[in-house]
Amino acid sequence: MSMTTVAPPSPRATPAKPAGPPRRRGPRMLLQAFLIVVSVAWLFPLAWAVINSFRNYSYTTQHGYLSFGGFTFQNYVNAWERGNFGQGFLNSLIITVPAVVLVLLLASCTAFVLARFNYAFNLTLLGVFLAANLLPPQALLIPIFRLYRQIPLPEWMSDSGSLLGSYWGLILINVAFQLGFCTFVLSNYMKTVPKEIYESAEIDGASVWRQYWQLTLPLCRPALAALAVLQTTWVYNEFFWATVLIQDFKKLPITSSLNNLRGQFFVDYNLLSAGSVLVALPVLVVFFALQKQFVSGLTLGSTKG
Repeated sequence: MSMTTVAPPSPRATPAKPAGPPRRRGPRMLLQAFLIVVSVAWLFPLAWAVINSFRNYSYTTQHGYLSFGGFTFQNYVNAWERGNFGQGFLNSLIITVPAVVLVLLLASCTAFVLARFNYAFNLTLLGVFLAANLLPPQALLIPIFRLYRQIPLPEWMSDSGSLLGSYWGLILINVAFQLGFCTFVLSNYMKTVPKEIYESAEIDGASVWRQYWQLTLPLCRPALAALAVLQTTWVYNEFFWATVLIQDFKKLPITSSLNNLRGQFFVDYNLLSAGSVLVALPVLVVFFALQKQFVSGLTLGSTKG
């Protein structure tokens, strides 16, 4: 009886993967080093201002601003009291909130018309809105000042009896200058909404107002949130028109209150740094509260599919 031995099957040899091009680590490391240097150069003044806001002025005068020590919290207390920051924050709230709401409401209405309907003057209308952003504010200073002085208001709206020196005048000028940019952004955003959605809404009997309020605005929530953050920052930090159009010291916004921290013969930069940190806190709160919507509004539409 003969026995045949069966050889085990030989394992398949896996083909060798072709060697790809060598990774260039040199340019990548240079890019990372460049980004680190730029980040440090960008954050260093801000971080140093925050550190100096907690330092005593006499200590920095004796040892220099590059020294380390003399920490105190008194700068924030002095800045709040000398700058009248409580009234300044209230004035900024009265000016910023209505201005931002009006800008987003009017810009969304105009953008909806420009994106939804095809009129012959659509491009001209958009150009008119954008033209206000191209004019320097200083060129309109004298005409707006004279116009505000001649427009009457009742006493319950303005103590001066005109737009000049009232909150309403400052709100209107901010709305006028910011309306063009918001209309441009929202009109381009609304054009990305598929027309089939509006056709289905018309078949269901939805009116134009319902299409705008219940259909378009919810879809534009990321863009509106991103613009709300930007507009809050710009209107809140506005300094030029507030100084020109508000003549009553008690009605000045918080950015103008920083002038109260400047002395006649010298400037306490530690005190000014503390005031600047206090002024920046509300904007940071708004940004972090709407950070998710802000980022999504900026990145939406950057990729397809």
